[in-house]
Amino acid sequence: MSDTLVVETKRLSRHFGRIKAVDGVDLGVRAGETYGLLGPNGSGKTTLIRLLVGLLKPTAGEARVLGRVMPNKEVLSVVGYMTQAEALYLDLTVWENLVFFGRIYGGASHSRLRELLELVELGQRADSVVATLSGGMRRRLSLACALVHNPVLLLLDEPTVGIDPQLRVTFWQHFYKLNEQGVTIIVSSHVMDEAEHCHRLGLMRDGRLLAEGSAEELRQGSGTSTLEEAFLAYIRGSGELG
Repeated sequence: MSDTLVVETKRLSRHFGRIKAVDGVDLGVRAGETYGLLGPNGSGKTTLIRLLVGLLKPTAGEARVLGRVMPNKEVLSVVGYMTQAEALYLDLTVWENLVFFGRIYGGASHSRLRELLELVELGQRADSVVATLSGGMRRRLSLACALVHNPVLLLLDEPTVGIDPQLRVTFWQHFYKLNEQGVTIIVSSHVMDEAEHCHRLGLMRDGRLLAEGSAEELRQGSGTSTLEEAFLAYIRGSGELG
């Protein structure tokens, strides 16, 4: 992990009418780091990721990815994005989806696509139409599609929902390898156990970043023994609980 910032935000905000989905977030994520956005549904994690990838424009503040202010189309060629809802073509096969996304990003070798199919354990379902796959299989295919172009920044929105525990371990092992290769990963989750896999965490609530640090730092800083307790302690500290 280096000290180079791949992602940086300053007072980043996105409002939808009176709703402050993201509210003045200052964030810095280093190269080769896995940074976890942790918080309940509706806390602003997905909106923040969409701002980082350039799908939304900020109401105020700015987001920079690889030094470029987002939105920026050029940056997208080195960014992988796995959405919370599967962005797949249901009438195409698993293989056809992979080939399609590979071509969008400039082409991926046959061996690379096969490698990704094995990673997500869909090698035996390459010719299956996506509409016939289970929800968990579609999540796995979505991850493979996000990885086809060897991105330097990977944005994962709830990547392991519906994935069996054994395959979840495989995914995280692969994420570690990507970190070793210098790939930066931002992952959102509401599952506290998964947070332990991240180098650093940002606890989000109502669009704001309540606290940052490793899981251990957050527990120590709040004087608690679990992340669940730490999260509640930081909410109390922000004045949101009585």
